[in-house]
Amino acid sequence: MTPRPHTLVHVCAAVLAAGCLGAALWHGVAERGVALAFGVLVAVGELTRHHGPRRPRDGRQPGEGAPPGAGTQPRDGPRVRQAAPLAAAGSLAYALLGEAGGRPSHHGVAQVVVVVLAASLCGSVPHVGRGHGPTRDRLARRTLTVGFVAVCFQPLYGSGTFDDWGGPAYALLLLALLSLSALCDAVLAAALAHSRTGRPFPPALRDELRALPGIGAAVVATGAVMALGVAAVGLWALPLLSVPLLLAQLSYRRYAAVRATYRQTIASLARATEIAGCTPAGHARRVADLSRSVGRDLGLTEPDLVVLEYAALMHDIGQLSLVDPVPAGATAVLPAPEQRRIALLGGAVVRQTGVDPRVAGIVERQAEPHQEQPLAARIVRVVNAYDEKSRAGGSDGPLTALEELRLGTAGEYAPQVVESLARVLSRAGAREHADGYDDGGGRW
Repeated sequence: MTPRPHTLVHVCAAVLAAGCLGAALWHGVAERGVALAFGVLVAVGELTRHHGPRRPRDGRQPGEGAPPGAGTQPRDGPRVRQAAPLAAAGSLAYALLGEAGGRPSHHGVAQVVVVVLAASLCGSVPHVGRGHGPTRDRLARRTLTVGFVAVCFQPLYGSGTFDDWGGPAYALLLLALLSLSALCDAVLAAALAHSRTGRPFPPALRDELRALPGIGAAVVATGAVMALGVAAVGLWALPLLSVPLLLAQLSYRRYAAVRATYRQTIASLARATEIAGCTPAGHARRVADLSRSVGRDLGLTEPDLVVLEYAALMHDIGQLSLVDPVPAGATAVLPAPEQRRIALLGGAVVRQTGVDPRVAGIVERQAEPHQEQPLAARIVRVVNAYDEKSRAGGSDGPLTALEELRLGTAGEYAPQVVESLARVLSRAGAREHADGYDDGGGRW
């Protein structure tokens, strides 16, 4: 069997770490004070790591049953692009350190990798007790990225290649190496996401690259400035240069908290149909989670996935305007004109909430012929029908529902969305079967 990409990444990182550890033990630690200072910086960066809002793996609310295809959700909840920017910047700065206080440093590639990895693990100890321990993917990316930068810089610097480089040229060199390392990290992250979730690689890479100008640019700039600052004034530059990145991280946490509150508000609004007895408990959340997985499989970018999730959460909100509730909230079995009327009522309600207008458009168009729908509306319609049909079919409901959807691709449902749903459910079943033998959670 061909190894999956994340397995290859883990093996490469493990081999690099083991080789560097052996070399460091053989040759000893050079400039121990400098190594300790950067190790403390990386550990502090890990201690201040931001963990995004977490929810159960299948996205359930407390007390809800497991939704079909629950295994398609990431185990670690919503991912944060750069959760520990200070640790990342400190790691890269140590990899690019040529001098400390005007004196040449003699640490090599092996020592850089060992110090960064050991400090990352030490700084993660408190998080382990809270269930936020470092994942293999994260540690593998950190190890390979830092190792790449160190291999590109340390041997050439030690041989005197950069002795004749002036101030601006040397600074541009550091920025170029760090930018290249950020691109490599984005490729690794996209490959791991593709391997873990089955999401197509190109849209995953686009999302990673789109995130680089934000916190990624701050990490690159801070890493370069730290390396230059320590070379000029010594280790006292580290705490001074850490303050701006810590303040930026604090601002990001506040922004993330606002986004989480916004998401929770929309989820609470979506549950109004359940509280009113119009739809079964957990239906909106199941449709939203499975819609996101199908959207990933079809190559939607992260911003489009957010809009899709909001539309899926509120796709049934038009039922609140009905005088006579639909039995079990099953709109998929209603006549087409009635489905469209409910969809238009729902879109009108969504427009009054101040949510992105695209969400209202998706809700309004979910009952149109699939040839005229945008992709997000096609996904919501297919996933909603699947959840309703599988719930009504008992133990054989999921298979029966999928077969009915395939039979309906001639007119009601988009064929490519139905096949994407089948792939997502197949991967979910395979993953849950594998979980019976290995937890696969990726935690150390």
